Amino acid sequence: MNGLESIASAPMWAGFIAFVLLMLALDLFVFGGNKAHKVSVKEAGIWSLVWVSMALLFNGGLWWYLRETSGAAVADAKALEFFSGYLIEKALSVDNVFVFLLIFTAFQVPRQYQRRVLIYGVLGAIAMRAVMILAGAWVVSEFSWVLYLFGAFLLVTGVRMMVASDAPPDVANNWVMRLARRHLRVAAGDHGERFFVRQNGVRYVTPLLLVLILIEVTDLVFAVDSIPAIFAITTDPFIVFTSNLFAIMGLRALYFLLVDVADRFHLLKYGLAMVLTFIGVKMLIMPWYHVPVQASLTVVAVLIGASVVASLLVARKDGK
Repeated sequence: MNGLESIASAPMWAGFIAFVLLMLALDLFVFGGNKAHKVSVKEAGIWSLVWVSMALLFNGGLWWYLRETSGAAVADAKALEFFSGYLIEKALSVDNVFVFLLIFTAFQVPRQYQRRVLIYGVLGAIAMRAVMILAGAWVVSEFSWVLYLFGAFLLVTGVRMMVASDAPPDVANNWVMRLARRHLRVAAGDHGERFFVRQNGVRYVTPLLLVLILIEVTDLVFAVDSIPAIFAITTDPFIVFTSNLFAIMGLRALYFLLVDVADRFHLLKYGLAMVLTFIGVKMLIMPWYHVPVQASLTVVAVLIGASVVASLLVARKDGK
């Protein structure tokens, strides 16, 4: 593979980036994303449906465009790669939701302020993912053996997730928070949804900004897992970037949709761990056997679906 091979032209990249910026602007300034309010399950459900529908419409439009310009075989392959990548990223983003819930709970952030933190968190995540995806795609194109390192990393990560302790991490006192408190003036008390305040002429950061910093660092950590995972499906930068961003843009709605029922899906992390383990093994055996994208999609869907069903059955049994 020489250079960054992609099915996307410069206008396709520009059009998608313009679409992302437009949707973020609408969310912030038209649909009230920058205003404090408690997001209901109904609102979160509608927005989740909107983002999933947009991803599917985008995939349909990509398939139609490629069918006209590159032929049916290319269109089918790329559409399947996008859908598989989107499903993997969407599934792995559920793990983000659980950690975000821990962070908001540890800092006692009221529900009406969480939306603003998450929208700025999404903005930061998009910027970080763009840099990491393009850098990762370049590295893979120049040094294809890096895929095996990705595979080994995902395999180890998946196994560690399966055997890790269920004890929740102490998010309020981790190294990020200790470093931030050491170098920033942190104002005590509740300051609403503001990130900065002035007291006696001195500029302070609020605890809400510390929460935002922790959200960004958490997403960076999760990106280290999720981005190598999608490179197991495709090395096309455009497919990796678009499927990743659609999953990220729907993350906030997914959080508010699951926040009240997160404890019912306590077995889902084992399903996610098995997904990472499977993808790691798939990448490591590539020299001897290439697992078809259709098979990967089926395995991921079965693992996630089985862990969700098992979680609900166990929760129902415990409830009785």
